[in-house]
Amino acid sequence: MRIFTVDSFTDQAFKGNPAAVCLLDSPRSDEWMQALASEMRHSETAYVEHQGEGRPRSLRWFTPAVEVALCGHATLASAHVLYTTGEASGSIEFSTKSGILTTNQLDHGRISMDFPSYLPEEITAPATLIKALGVSPAWVGMGRMDLLVEVESEEVVRDLAPDINALTALDARAVCVTARAASGDVDYVSRFFAPNAGVPEDPVTGSAHCMLGPYWSAKLGREALVGAQLSQRGGIVHTTVRGERTEIGGTAVTIWSGELHV
Repeated sequence: MRIFTVDSFTDQAFKGNPAAVCLLDSPRSDEWMQALASEMRHSETAYVEHQGEGRPRSLRWFTPAVEVALCGHATLASAHVLYTTGEASGSIEFSTKSGILTTNQLDHGRISMDFPSYLPEEITAPATLIKALGVSPAWVGMGRMDLLVEVESEEVVRDLAPDINALTALDARAVCVTARAASGDVDYVSRFFAPNAGVPEDPVTGSAHCMLGPYWSAKLGREALVGAQLSQRGGIVHTTVRGERTEIGGTAVTIWSGELHV
């Protein structure tokens, strides 16, 4: 079976968020897929299986520790692999644990993904969260799976050094910290910490923009926005909010490909 490593939400090698993509030629057990994801050690390993002509491809995502219900950068990586290898063109439908997700090819190598919107609901900031982050939030909300924390500036987001172990005590998959961008080229910035999913800090998180896009779109009064994730590797995510759906877009770069021997 063919396997790839792809850097997502970037047009440069060794930037963005790396994901492994395995093109299954036959069904494999959950245990096998989890073991390979642990072997690959990327924040996500995606498994794509062709279900027959006219049917959506199956797509599943595993961190080194658990299977997740939604992953943006590994979906982008999977679509990129199918497009660049000639396995697919135009619109691709994936059957996932978050329903049918559709990708499309745009100009200049960008790929768009049709994802659900998850507008977070405001909550009282848990004391554990404030202590773990070491900053005073301007706003805290809960999305489908993740906590969203707005802080006062891009500088606060960039300099954040949270207590990762303390974040594991929170009842959430992850904590996404965000602020309005200081630069006119970008609308908002973020960082994403997911120790409960086996990922202390995710370099660029597509699924987080299912709530970041709607949140900042409502605040800034515009449907189309550009977000920058300020991890060490960094990445750019384009979002367009269309009611209950959010279009998430980005580019990707294949780093290597090979064949599995197991």
